[in-house]
Amino acid sequence: MEREKLELDGELILGKKKIPIQARYNSKYSILVKFENGINFQTRTEFDRLNLNVDGQTEELGNCSLFLEPNIDGYAGHITFNNDVFNFESLFIKKKQVKLQSVFLNLPLILSHKNNIKRSFKDYTAALNYDLNVYKNLFDGLDKEYVDEPEEVKKSVQKAIIATEGKKFMVFLEEKLDELSDLVSSFTKSEHEIHGFYFRKQLWNIILCSAMMKRTNLKPRGYAGDSEMMRLIYLNDAQGKSTFSKLMHLHPMGHAGAEAVRNRRKLIVEKLNGVQKKFSSKEKLKVLSVACGPAFELQDIITTAEDSRKYHFTLLDQDRAALYEAAIVIDQIEKTIQSQVEVEYTTESVRTMLTTRELNKEWGQFNFIYSLGLFDYLTPPVAKAVLAKLYQILSPGGEIIIGNFHEMNPSRIYMEYWFDWVLYYRSEEEFLELVNPEWNAKPDVFFENTKAQMFLHLKK
Repeated sequence: MEREKLELDGELILGKKKIPIQARYNSKYSILVKFENGINFQTRTEFDRLNLNVDGQTEELGNCSLFLEPNIDGYAGHITFNNDVFNFESLFIKKKQVKLQSVFLNLPLILSHKNNIKRSFKDYTAALNYDLNVYKNLFDGLDKEYVDEPEEVKKSVQKAIIATEGKKFMVFLEEKLDELSDLVSSFTKSEHEIHGFYFRKQLWNIILCSAMMKRTNLKPRGYAGDSEMMRLIYLNDAQGKSTFSKLMHLHPMGHAGAEAVRNRRKLIVEKLNGVQKKFSSKEKLKVLSVACGPAFELQDIITTAEDSRKYHFTLLDQDRAALYEAAIVIDQIEKTIQSQVEVEYTTESVRTMLTTRELNKEWGQFNFIYSLGLFDYLTPPVAKAVLAKLYQILSPGGEIIIGNFHEMNPSRIYMEYWFDWVLYYRSEEEFLELVNPEWNAKPDVFFENTKAQMFLHLKK
């Protein structure tokens, strides 16, 4: 963020006086002010309000006070507001006025949620919360017993605890998950949403102990299954400082949902290698990964310099951070095999794809197209339209593989209630309905080992 460029013109109002100023971004919740006419005020001078010119519109900020500082670059000091706390990062960058206290606007609605919760669910959640806190206190107590031991000893002791009492805790969690699934089995979609919200509010401090659950709930990039989430699933190790936090992270790592993500990585490597072997052309196999994320699977596809000469990859994602992570993966591969990998990075969204009429002229054509996580978030009309676009840019003889979690995903309740990770699930029939019969593509659906995720396979 180039703070020196984040400046706005405005005026301080004091009675009938209007004092022209220039405001400069200082921090998320503070701004510096410069008096254009050199007017001096004493520190703690209180003004009726501050008006700022934001893209031609006047944003009125409330009662405020001036605190003088050593004069640097002409700025007299900083302004604090007496009744409100404004987010200046939002105001200066996004041009939107946001108050820190605005989170309380929905407080009555949030508090009223509990009135719609079934008594049996309240009892279950309260008992679970109590039990988990008891477990947490016990594991935290054990951690304190060996905190002063040498690092290697601490690791050894913690490993032993996880292998013994930790395993029993995992069994407890699984039993509670089964109980939860039975309890909500007859819920409607809206009831799932309301009860899931209530559940996470009650267990929030427990949820934050898990690196995996924390990320999916906070959604720092706006969605649960981001590239960092995929990295955690692929690593499949004990994340966290305490024994309890590691156990809360490890349990979902061993569940069907996470296993399916790891399985699909292996599966796509096998499918791509099979297509490449059938590809007789001397040209490189053109491969498109849609919503590619960090593209970790390329580490398994390109293991030698010879492999790098077989493929031309186009990695597409609307998340630029994900593409940056993919570029790091590619860089590591190139250093390992001592050869350059032919890759294009494309920052595009589904919307761009759908609004581009002749996509094949814009993006070219590909021999192999795959998308492992995108369709989990698309409604049937959008999914159907996206698949049609992908089929349009598939070369004759080419193949498409699309992933989608199945409606019978064993981790579904776990993901929705604990992780706030809601997907658009489909049956095999619904998946096949996305295919236009006129294509004569002979579609088939197959599963990875856990049966949590299925894949639509098309040939052109």
